[in-house]
Amino acid sequence: MICDNLSVNEKGHLTFAGYDTVELAEKYGTPLYLMDENKIREHVRSYKTAMREFFPEGSVPEFASKAFSCKQIYRIMAEEEIDIDVVSGGEIYTAAVAGFPMENCFYHGSNKTDADIEFAMEKGVGYFIIDNTDEMFAIDEIAAKRNIKQKVLLRVTPGIDPHTHKKISTGSEESKFGLSIKTGDAKAAVGELLKLSNIELCGFHCHIGSQIFESKPFTTASQMMLEFIVDINNTFGYLPDMLNLGGGFGVRYVESDPEIDYYEKIGEVSKTLNKQCEKFGVKVPKILMEPGRSLVADAGLTLYTVGGVKEIKGYKNYISIDGGMTDNPRYTLYESAYTIELASNMNAKKDFVATIAGRCCESGDLIGEDVKLPRAKRGDILAVLTTGAYNYSMASNYNRVPRPPVVMLNDNGDYLAVKRETYEDICALDI
Repeated sequence: MICDNLSVNEKGHLTFAGYDTVELAEKYGTPLYLMDENKIREHVRSYKTAMREFFPEGSVPEFASKAFSCKQIYRIMAEEEIDIDVVSGGEIYTAAVAGFPMENCFYHGSNKTDADIEFAMEKGVGYFIIDNTDEMFAIDEIAAKRNIKQKVLLRVTPGIDPHTHKKISTGSEESKFGLSIKTGDAKAAVGELLKLSNIELCGFHCHIGSQIFESKPFTTASQMMLEFIVDINNTFGYLPDMLNLGGGFGVRYVESDPEIDYYEKIGEVSKTLNKQCEKFGVKVPKILMEPGRSLVADAGLTLYTVGGVKEIKGYKNYISIDGGMTDNPRYTLYESAYTIELASNMNAKKDFVATIAGRCCESGDLIGEDVKLPRAKRGDILAVLTTGAYNYSMASNYNRVPRPPVVMLNDNGDYLAVKRETYEDICALDI
């Protein structure tokens, strides 16, 4: 099994977080998102422990909301006493109504509208991550009208290729995010920021990409950011209080993905940071990191009911399910690999090769191809593993398909975190 919260019970059923997945499918219906609350908290605490040990006091992980956003996840993060980052008014609103302390919220986004900025300030968002100079002046102007001084970090593009999928690479010179060190735009922006009366520059931010298994891209990024900080100090006499190194550590979706020790990787990044700070004679700033996928991905699993098996002799086989790209668009977008199991018959021989086809009226609505499984039948339960990140958060109502519910699992039982959508919900905004 690719994760230690998976097993097989005496019935030959897949278990997740100690629960029989077939029984959960019967109780809640399918498609069904399951989330292992204990696993989420375990990952959060691992990050917290590493950052407290390796970085200066006040260093803390921020949960990247875009990976999985609902009221309950913000309650969990508040209980675990870590920060969050958000990228939209919707995520801000959700965190606020969940009772998350908004002063510990960092607001990202490459196009914050004036209305977005007003809304975030109204909700008491602690920090804005400035992405471009137009946004910088807009924040200063709106903060002046509200008679506040808004804390900000400047997003800097270090120009690094992390060797990940191009659609989740964010640190190259041509990225839509941030301001480039190489072109001089980032340095020029710092000069302008330090002149503004209603903005307090607290530090710098970078993010190089996602699903990265090696520490070298992160150590390279930290080295480049330290060199940038030294240059800024020499030019403007400014040293940041915070340095946000972003997120991006990978997770295991399939057996061929390497196992990764986040504690160890964070330690490797700290060695580079400490060495560079000593070399340049500057104090190590408080370090922030933004894990999203690595906190929730393997804490999630999706269950489907098999609708039928189609064998096209001489060509290929299909197993159709009652979900698909509406609840998991990642295969359609990135051809992302997943481990897929026949949850209701785990002990049977995997001697049937099939494409897992979704229910949408799209040829591209697939979850995986050339998947080895036992021969399935209508009514069987299929499980797709490691779906806690970018599945629920990217789900849609394409073909007017309702979104599945989210069920949390912990030591005290199973409970609904998000209700299943109804057809009435889908039509609720129609006139």
